[in-house]
Amino acid sequence: MALRPAQVNIKALDAPAVGRFWAEALGWHAYSPGVTTYVGPAGGLVWPDPVAVCIDVVPVPEPKAEAKNRVHLDLATTSAAHQAELVAQLKTLGATPADVGQGEVPWTVLTDPEGHEFCVCALS
Repeated sequence: MALRPAQVNIKALDAPAVGRFWAEALGWHAYSPGVTTYVGPAGGLVWPDPVAVCIDVVPVPEPKAEAKNRVHLDLATTSAAHQAELVAQLKTLGATPADVGQGEVPWTVLTDPEGHEFCVCALS
């Protein structure tokens, strides 16, 4: 039996706000059917989504630890210009540039509104 990733879980103090950030960043929708905020393609809550790896934002009572994330999202863009455009858009949504010791690399490291690191990568 083959497995495939179905979703990524992100822990957050304000799950609805972080869910809205990711929904806007990805051009998806945020659904709050219960305690968590599910972020996925338009068309209603489908779990597991047959194609996409979706995001489930789970509320927690404590803030993110100061340590670097052991897992993070890499978001793909189509070119360096597209990367710059999307990084600018993400900043307007509340993303913040982050230095995690990456040095001079062709991707941009950002954090979401609660400090979860992610990368915006350009195809080379």
